[in-house]
Amino acid sequence: MLKLKPKFNNEEEAYDACVADGYIKKLDAINDERITSLLKNSGISAESADTLAKTLKQGDEKWMTVYTLYYDVLRICTEAFLLFNKISSSNHLCLFSALCTKHPELELDWKFFEKIRTKRNGANYYGEKITHDDWKSAELQFKLYISTLKKEINKKLEINSE
Repeated sequence: MLKLKPKFNNEEEAYDACVADGYIKKLDAINDERITSLLKNSGISAESADTLAKTLKQGDEKWMTVYTLYYDVLRICTEAFLLFNKISSSNHLCLFSALCTKHPELELDWKFFEKIRTKRNGANYYGEKITHDDWKSAELQFKLYISTLKKEINKKLEINSE
C-alpha cells in the first residue's frame, strides 16, 4: 500500500518518505551491463519519439505518445544513473527524488520532474489529454536532462572500465 503523500514540499521530503516507506532499495553491486542496456533502450525510445514527432501535425492526439516516450526515456536514464549509487526504485516519484537529492550538482529541477510525472500519470491513469503545447513546454528540459544524465552515465561507465 502506497503511504506516500500525493504532494511534497521538496525533493528531500519526498526522498525521506520513500526511504521510510521502503520504496528505495539498496543494491549490493553496480551492474554496468544493466546500465549499458538501459542506456541503449532509452536511445531507442527517444529515436522512436523523434520519428513519430516528425510526422505529426500540431493538433494530432499522438503528441501524448511523444511526451510519454520522452518521460520513459528520462525515467530510464534516471534509473540507470542511480544504479551507480546502488539505488533502485520502481516508484517514479522516489527515483526522481533520489536523483535530485543525491545529485544536487546536476542542478535538476524537482518541480519539473513533478510536473511531467503528474502530467504522464494524468494521461495513463485518468484519461487526461497531452497536447502539442504540453510537449513543446517540456521538450527542451526533457532533452537537456536526458543529455545531462547520458553524459554522466557514459563518464562513469568509462571510469568503471579502466
